[in-house]
Amino acid sequence: MDTWTPTLSAGPLLAIALAAVALILVMVIVFRVHAFITLVTVSALTALAAGIPFEGVVKTMTEGFGSTLASVALLVGLGAMLGRLVELSGGAQSLAELMLRRFGEQRAPLALGVASLIVGVPIFFDAGLIVMLPVIFAVARRINGPVLSYGIPAAGAFSVTHVYLPPHPGPVAAAGFYGADLGLILLLGLVVALPTWLVSGYWWGLVSGRRFPFPVTDLLVGPERDLKPGHRLASPAAVLGVLAIPILLILGNTGLSALSAAGTIDKGARWVQFLIFLGQTPIALLISTLVATVVLGLRMGMGRTEVEQAVEQALGPICSVVLITGAGGMFGGVLRTSGIGDALSEVMASMGLPVIVAVYLIAVVLRLAQGSATVALTTAAALMVPAVEAAGYNSVQVALLVLATAAGSVFGSHVNDSGFWLVGRLMGMDVATTLRTWTVNQVLVSVVGFAIVLVLFAGSGLV
Repeated sequence: MDTWTPTLSAGPLLAIALAAVALILVMVIVFRVHAFITLVTVSALTALAAGIPFEGVVKTMTEGFGSTLASVALLVGLGAMLGRLVELSGGAQSLAELMLRRFGEQRAPLALGVASLIVGVPIFFDAGLIVMLPVIFAVARRINGPVLSYGIPAAGAFSVTHVYLPPHPGPVAAAGFYGADLGLILLLGLVVALPTWLVSGYWWGLVSGRRFPFPVTDLLVGPERDLKPGHRLASPAAVLGVLAIPILLILGNTGLSALSAAGTIDKGARWVQFLIFLGQTPIALLISTLVATVVLGLRMGMGRTEVEQAVEQALGPICSVVLITGAGGMFGGVLRTSGIGDALSEVMASMGLPVIVAVYLIAVVLRLAQGSATVALTTAAALMVPAVEAAGYNSVQVALLVLATAAGSVFGSHVNDSGFWLVGRLMGMDVATTLRTWTVNQVLVSVVGFAIVLVLFAGSGLV
């Protein structure tokens, strides 16, 4: 496989990709074939249709599957354990009561979304979602409201910060390709991200909740239950303290990495390496879960056997989420190996569009073709470097080009994106509902953000 190169042109590859997506939707929605079986089957058929050699098909599939599971399985597994302890200790209930006293039922979606925006600045999308979902589910249960009214504003907040704001990898990598100033990207990114979230996250979340008013899933926190005799109710402070551990550790990682990249501190120093290690997302969540077993388990009156059974029971329900998300990564990996993204991006680059429109559309095409927002952003930026350099833009305009590329890279999450399956399954949605809610959210994040970027760009006198 290391020596194989794609042989098909953009037209046949596009037809294969469209046929593969259509087949997934028909199998899952019409024939009710399990999503995991569907994704594995279509991944194999797509690899064969794209001309990947027989001996490389399974390797390509397992590489995409394994690379996705490497992060998702750890995060979802540890997150499920943490969520179950938060629920069993009564901490989720007490925290929900506190939030409702402070903000009221009507403002709860806004409060959860704003909290997610803050948490999402240093934390990647999937990790932030796992940390916040127990709180989101607790509030939705306490109010007996539709989960999407609370989940979409929070998930949309993590998406907006992940795609538009440094230090997340997409905008940082694109800044490196274009030679953009990260400080300007952060400043302009906030101008783009906040109104974009209000439309795509907060407003669309309320609309989605009214259209699809289904209750909280039991995947992360388990069914609601009363405290057992002898158990004490965990306080909101205890829950917030446990949930703050991964946030602070990951924030430390992010800050130290930025300082070392700028040359302010020595990355080779042992203390720096140790703190960066502690701030790696799986390690940070592991530490938080271990603390939760004591603070929310043993100290609340649970026995050691009860705590062990609680975390064990948390893993069973999320196995389907992990496998389906990994299979979504498998399908996206097959499409990337097939060469469809490179072929389509080359076609788009030759169309002679204005640079700011071209970077957006190329990123959109790459996102739709292979699923990964980060891959779409970095690939589009690498492809458009000559055009950006030739135009002679100033620093503000180059920063806006980074944000335009970022806007394109998030467009239309669907079945080839592992995040599509992660969000849909954790919130208890089927494929059709996920397309009508989360996919639309990602379209709005892209289109609204790009519209704001165009307005800012027009103000520079270049449009």
